Amino acid sequence: MRLEGLGAIVTGGGSGLGAATVAALAAAGMRVAVVDREEARAREVAERTGAVAFVLDVADAAATEGVFPAIAEAVGGPRLLVNCAGIAPAARIVGRDGPMPLSAFEQVVRVNLLGTFNMLRLAAHAMGGLEPLEDDERGLIVNTASVAAFEGQIGQAAYAASKGGVASLTLPAARELAGRGIRVVAIAPSLFATPMLLSMPETVQRSLAATVPFPARFGRPEEYASLVLEIACNPMLNGCVLRLDGALRMPAR
Repeated sequence: MRLEGLGAIVTGGGSGLGAATVAALAAAGMRVAVVDREEARAREVAERTGAVAFVLDVADAAATEGVFPAIAEAVGGPRLLVNCAGIAPAARIVGRDGPMPLSAFEQVVRVNLLGTFNMLRLAAHAMGGLEPLEDDERGLIVNTASVAAFEGQIGQAAYAASKGGVASLTLPAARELAGRGIRVVAIAPSLFATPMLLSMPETVQRSLAATVPFPARFGRPEEYASLVLEIACNPMLNGCVLRLDGALRMPAR
């Protein structure tokens, strides 16, 4: 897919992996919609990159259905959706105060899995009505899984389950949408220098970074964005989950 002049949507685009992806896609000449529930962040990234900001809870079906036509119009018809919106609170299944509240588990799944699927279904519908490009491709959807989908740690039951769902969604979605000329790929990052990790004490950051075999550091959001660009430009990447992890395999704790 040649990106210049095409439309893109990035959820969670106000920070971290999403913000880096917005910048990379805008630099490649795409018309980008930044979707985030934090208005200030979304607008800051949009102003910095020349994108358009939309404040939205990606798991709110009614809200997304209502605003999606405006998002699609703003970018001239979406050819690329990158789902980066997500949350990662840590909680044990059974903690000192008893069992994890079901609402806590539900909230993580709601944002990470339902939000991803919600945007996927709407984007796929919009992409299906566009004229085909080279190789009869109409669009690409890139979802964000995690290495936790495969090696979830203690305290990550909700997060690992939600990201496991994103990973498992990849192949059936790619198979179903192939007839419409739409590819579906997931990226499974490990430890990346996002606001969540960078808010930890420096000693903890160094300890975590040292667990990555090579390079022995956190991944950079720009490296995630670079992979998105490669996926977009390589039409044979479809229906797969790509680990972006520096050979890291997460321990139990």
